[in-house]
Amino acid sequence: MSTIETEAGKIEAGKTAAAVFTASLVVGIGGIAHAAGDAEPGLPQLKVETWPSQLFWLAVIFAIGYVFMSRVVTPRIGTVLEERRSRLDDDLARAREASTEAATTRAEYEASLEEARAQAAEFARNASAEALANAEASAARAAKRMATKVGKAEDKLAEDRAEAESNLASVASEAAIAAAAQVAGVKATKAQADKAVKASAATLAGQEAG
Repeated sequence: MSTIETEAGKIEAGKTAAAVFTASLVVGIGGIAHAAGDAEPGLPQLKVETWPSQLFWLAVIFAIGYVFMSRVVTPRIGTVLEERRSRLDDDLARAREASTEAATTRAEYEASLEEARAQAAEFARNASAEALANAEASAARAAKRMATKVGKAEDKLAEDRAEAESNLASVASEAAIAAAAQVAGVKATKAQADKAVKASAATLAGQEAG
């Protein structure tokens, strides 16, 4: 049984007690009036000679009922109503406190959630920056290795070209000596042949540059 139902039962009990007391007073008044008029037929409360007695006992019984109601019934009802008001105030206070705690908890949860989001965003930015730095470092190392390989290849190509030109000059000199011997019947020396080849190469280079 709830608190409100218990208090309502107390109020109803007080009302019932007041009703029973009032009924007993009315019955008592009727009995007194009936006892006063037993000697004569009719309604004794309508006889003028019984009115003073009736008014006296009515005043006495009313006073007793007033005292009973003011000293017993009314304080009980007031106490029950005060207890009910006090309990309702306590319930409202607890409800407000629970609402405040819920609002505080929600604010703390939202704050922690916002902090977690900020941390996640910061972690993502750091991870992205780190990945970019690693990629740039890897690209720089790869470019350096490639540049080293290209440099070595160019050096090798320059060596091969120089060797090929040297061989070509030697072959050209030998061919020039052989051609001079066969065509003009002149036996040229290797120095002369080399000089002639270099002059021809210089002429061709000038023509290509022009």
